[in-house]
Amino acid sequence: MQSGELPDIEIAQALLDGRPGAFESFVDAYRAKLFNYSFLMCGQREDAEEVSQETLLKVFESFDQLREPARLKGWVFRIAKNFCLMKRRKSVFAPEVELSLDEVRPARRDGEAGGLDIADWSALPEDIAVNSELRKALDAAVRELPEIYRSVFLLRDVEELTTDEAAQVLDVSAEVIKTRLHRARLALRQRLDQHLRTQKGVAAG
Repeated sequence: MQSGELPDIEIAQALLDGRPGAFESFVDAYRAKLFNYSFLMCGQREDAEEVSQETLLKVFESFDQLREPARLKGWVFRIAKNFCLMKRRKSVFAPEVELSLDEVRPARRDGEAGGLDIADWSALPEDIAVNSELRKALDAAVRELPEIYRSVFLLRDVEELTTDEAAQVLDVSAEVIKTRLHRARLALRQRLDQHLRTQKGVAAG
């Protein structure tokens, strides 16, 4: 949560109470988050803009359906997830075939999929958020992940939902979330490791 931003439960309670400016506060807090999530899920700016707007409108129309104000973020991203899935099914930008996790992994010299032996996500460079080239590489790697892994990574590591909240959004068990998140992190970490090695090779050359 950024400095000056209201906690989700306060935003939710203000909406439920019908306070003036409550929806504007919600939009301010969620517009960028929804666009970022939708862009990485849908893969195209045009689709992401539509999904973001549709999600905001749906929240406005059906906020009385939120039963637990403390679970606002999970509820909102469940709506966004559903719109993303619908958009991808009919979008002109949707890929014809979803890549498998093996296809995302860098190939070894013998042509087979590389082993994902780098498990420590915390080992990523601390300045990844401000390093523009690395940020672009991460975004590209996230978009290449199979959807079931991409959605978990975005909900858990980008939007910081809990395991249980992500499980509710995606209608799977907590154990499935943990497994998919682990695999997503491994794949992304290896892709970024490959990117960094390539950059070092270019610099050395």
